[in-house]
This record gives sequence, structure tokens and C-alpha cells, in this order.
Amino acid sequence: MNLLIWLTGGMMLIAAFFAVEARKILDSVIALSSLSLLSVFLFIIMKAPDVAITEASVGAGLTTAVLLITLFKTGKDDEK
Repeated sequence: MNLLIWLTGGMMLIAAFFAVEARKILDSVIALSSLSLLSVFLFIIMKAPDVAITEASVGAGLTTAVLLITLFKTGKDDEK
């Protein structure tokens, strides 16, 4: 169980680093979404299902949808 927590934490660090260092905005949004999904998995491991459900609906669901809609409406998917 402890190894699973460490692996999830390491994958979260990699996703966070990729979200910051990505050249395209769409890649950053996808990395942030995967970071939220990994945190949901970590909350389930830590036996906090109510927090996991909230994070899944708000963090991974709603926030990702709002960011993607905004990104496609503004057309800002080009490189920096």
C-alpha cells in the first residue's frame, strides 16, 4: 500500500512538471486533468471517498471542461 502511494505521488509530480513545462496550452490542460485524476486515485487509497468524489466532479470534470471550452472558444492552441 505504501509503495502505491509513493508511485501515485511520483506520477503526480511528473504530471505537474509536465503541466508547467509544456509548450502547448492543450498539453498543459491535459496534464492538469491527469493530475486531478491521480489525486482522486490517491484519495481513494487514503480511504476518503467523499473527497475523491468531489475532486473527480469539480477538479477533473468541471475544471477541465471549462478550460477546454475556453481554449477552443479563444483559439489559443498555438505554441508560445
